[in-house]
Amino acid sequence: MFSEEVLYAIALRHCPLIGDVIFRKLIREVGSAQEVWELSKSGLHNIYGIGRRISLEIGNSAHLTFAEKELKFCEKNDIRINLRHLNELPELLNECEDAPAILYQKGEFNDTLKSVSIVGTRKITSYGKNFIHDFLADSKGKNMVTVSGLALGVDTEVHEYSIQNNISTIGVLAHGFHTFYPSKNRKLSERILQENGVLFTEFNSSQKPDRENFIQRNRVIAGLSEATIVVETAFGGGSVSTATFANNYNREVYALPGKITDESSQGCNQLIFQNKAKTISTISGLADQLGFSGAQEKVGELFPFSEISIQLSDNQKNIMKVLDRKKSISLDEISENIGLPTFKILPDLLDLEISGRVKALSGRQYLAI
Repeated sequence: MFSEEVLYAIALRHCPLIGDVIFRKLIREVGSAQEVWELSKSGLHNIYGIGRRISLEIGNSAHLTFAEKELKFCEKNDIRINLRHLNELPELLNECEDAPAILYQKGEFNDTLKSVSIVGTRKITSYGKNFIHDFLADSKGKNMVTVSGLALGVDTEVHEYSIQNNISTIGVLAHGFHTFYPSKNRKLSERILQENGVLFTEFNSSQKPDRENFIQRNRVIAGLSEATIVVETAFGGGSVSTATFANNYNREVYALPGKITDESSQGCNQLIFQNKAKTISTISGLADQLGFSGAQEKVGELFPFSEISIQLSDNQKNIMKVLDRKKSISLDEISENIGLPTFKILPDLLDLEISGRVKALSGRQYLAI
């Protein structure tokens, strides 16, 4: 049985013009969804930013009737309803300013596992598949849970190979639990639940997989995780929006670089070029950056687990002596410290960045890694 607060929360969120931000504002001002629902029109008008159109919908019995039907649907289908204002969302997602007011859930979520979102194009290539297979094989037994969007391509590979490696996986949907898109992955979604995974959606049972829902879905994928990995994506691909959300949440973003002539790598290369994602060079290096240890050494594969030892030049050694891991330093300061003009330093800094020793920040600022 669901509480009265859940009933009124669904009714309130169902009102036109009340999105997650307005919903949260109303709760903060009044105290609970039920109290907002029962507040007089004059009381609602006194809340800054709540106009006449919004206040007229609050208290409308049609929304309460919808909420009653929604609760019956959720009870019948074993769907849990998490309310943000009751602190029921996953902890990392709850930190996001624009997190969903309501999150529907099937399956059990383990908040003690380290969550990593892995996203990418529907037109996955063998290059992307090999990376996913090797990374997940290496991540087996490391208390990780993967997060993706249950779309075709990269998402499907992530969920499939997570299950094969006994890694819990989370699917985030762009529609309510009354339907499933794409239909090809319905059985995969059932397997996720059978293997102790979980499905999340912020959409109720009246909401179809409309185009705009996928962008909203991507912010949940980013918000659920400490880090997001972009495997393959073209310019302007949906995964770029996931990376953007992750950046806005101050989460780490990693991208798999590829040939500039490969359409599926162009979005990843652009993210790296714009300093919106760290470059993935080796599986073991990525595992270290994610906080996993004990990567096994494998030689002669597409994504070797052994690190490549790179001999630094004298200039590069001097640059590394100047850089700090916690406090960034500007290009001009590096130049002053080692006594070389900036145009002679930039090529070495680029080499160090590509090799994963240096991180470039905005404003020509640099950190040691």
